[in-house]
Amino acid sequence: MDRRAVVGSVAALVVVAAAAGGGLWWQQSEAAKKADREAAAAVDAFASGWAQRSFPKAGARFAGTTAQAVQESFTTATKGLGSGPVKVDPGTVTRKGERATSTLGVTWTLPGGVPWTYDVPVTAKPAGSGGKWAVSLPTAGAAWAPGLPTGATLAASRTWGQRGDLLDRDGQPLMPIGKVYPVQIDPSRATAATVRQLEKIVDEPAGSLVAKLEAATKSGSKSPIAVITYRESDFQQRRAALDNLKGIIYPVRDQPLARTRTFGQPLLGSYGPVNAEQVSASKGRYVAGDYAGTSGLQGRYDAQLAGTPGVQVTSSAKPDAPLFSKAAVAGTDVKTTLSPTVQAAAESAVAGTGSVPSALVAVDVRTGGVLASANSPALGFDRALTGQYPPGSAFKIVSTYALLTSGKVKPTTPVDCPEKFVVDGRSYKNYEGESFGAPDFATDFAHSCNTAFVSLSTDLGDSDLSKAATALGLTGWAKGVGVGNVFDASVPTNNGKTDKASAMIGQGRNLTSPLALATLAASVARGSAVPPTLVTEPAPAGADGAAKPLDTAAVAQLRELMRQVVTGGTGGVLRDAPGGAVRGKTGTAEFGSANPPETHAWFVGYQGGVAFAALVEKGKSGGTVAAPVVKDFLTALAKK
Repeated sequence: MDRRAVVGSVAALVVVAAAAGGGLWWQQSEAAKKADREAAAAVDAFASGWAQRSFPKAGARFAGTTAQAVQESFTTATKGLGSGPVKVDPGTVTRKGERATSTLGVTWTLPGGVPWTYDVPVTAKPAGSGGKWAVSLPTAGAAWAPGLPTGATLAASRTWGQRGDLLDRDGQPLMPIGKVYPVQIDPSRATAATVRQLEKIVDEPAGSLVAKLEAATKSGSKSPIAVITYRESDFQQRRAALDNLKGIIYPVRDQPLARTRTFGQPLLGSYGPVNAEQVSASKGRYVAGDYAGTSGLQGRYDAQLAGTPGVQVTSSAKPDAPLFSKAAVAGTDVKTTLSPTVQAAAESAVAGTGSVPSALVAVDVRTGGVLASANSPALGFDRALTGQYPPGSAFKIVSTYALLTSGKVKPTTPVDCPEKFVVDGRSYKNYEGESFGAPDFATDFAHSCNTAFVSLSTDLGDSDLSKAATALGLTGWAKGVGVGNVFDASVPTNNGKTDKASAMIGQGRNLTSPLALATLAASVARGSAVPPTLVTEPAPAGADGAAKPLDTAAVAQLRELMRQVVTGGTGGVLRDAPGGAVRGKTGTAEFGSANPPETHAWFVGYQGGVAFAALVEKGKSGGTVAAPVVKDFLTALAKK
């Protein structure tokens, strides 16, 4: 045989063998790539299902079980973590034969926006008759968190640090933390008979709570039915009776409490469970079940008082061993200028008006700090700080300052006080048709002669009253008080003879609040205008404590005129008030469209270092209705 032929034949055999081997290698390589892709797809679907909280929706496959069964396990185990988004990032998939492994990076957004991040190992393998790759869940323990036993559930709970206090002017808590007992009906245990007994104990209308129990039973609700929350002393008076009622519960909790339920209300505000509106507006700060300041200063400064919430995650298997925790940041105090002593005196005074709404504000003459803001009824509209009322003759302090500083009158200037005075066809009259002939201006002021002031209105320019109001500190400071919706005063530039005549006696378009008039009185007492303050720390945006000096001669004359109101004029009820000489001005402000018009009653003034303004809605006159409230206030204050 030819040697070359043999070599050629051998070479041919080698080529054939090489070709066969390459084909086999190519087939094995493609199979490996397919397995890698399928394993990665199984892991990706598992991660996607977790992130969507729906494994069937993501098309996830599982070895030895169904996506629906895994879904039920997942939902049961994780529903206590809240409804925040969850992010699941699959890592690199490593395959060896028929087993692939990876690590999922899981991040839950817990209540309050707190992230909880951890890693979970995941395994995939071919499963089923088609041999498609699927995730193989662990046989020991649950897959949903590291170390979580099979069947255990996860729960995230909010934690709060120590709450800050609302502090008075001396740095003492106005609402220290105390115990309260929310009385509730457990609809799964209570009976109609026990709830009827409860109605008597808590003084609820017969049948009202039974109806709530029946509604809960009909709907299948197991949530406790709130009835009333008692302070410690009130609860202890009823505890024995409540203890005998099956299905009536009262889980004690701590919360800020003023010295009484109505003390400092509505200014200090309330603390309690947040409502759905608060949760929606909080951008994640609150969740259902949280407690927070819900009104007043407690609500306005809740973020500072409460601090930043923390969160912890526990499992039902070991509830005392958190799987994750983020510490809460304690709240800080909010400092105010309030004086509990002055507040108590103010509240006792306005309580004397009974069912007639009233308010009294007291201001520290030296600093402009609000010492008291009292309302009656206490649990309602904050008329002391946010009310908008015509000031009536109390505004004559402003009109007088404008007249004195412009040289139009002196206290000794004769100014007629006729029964009526007509301006541009409009008739003005005095209270109850009084007339004092031709007295001097001091007497006109002391007896609050409307016609004298109206006649002098023609001597002033259209902007003079507005400028005088600003100079005396009546306007322009509302944003710096640190309380929501505070109203100072509105004293617009006049636009005609009758507009100016009406404004001269505090009518027409002039509006003010009790706080604004107390600030006005403090300006006269001090001799300079200082914007009022109530919250001092944190300093409110727009706060301006700069003193703006007043005309020295005009202020001295005003002080004497205001003293004559008490010694010989409409404020005579305060002549013998305890605590020293009182200077002030009465006001009777018409409002509404009735004929004759209804009136609000005012007394504005100061005694020593305390300035004040008292309002009684629908009061007959400042001298007969509001001035006695001020006397009660000063009498109570003198006893403290």
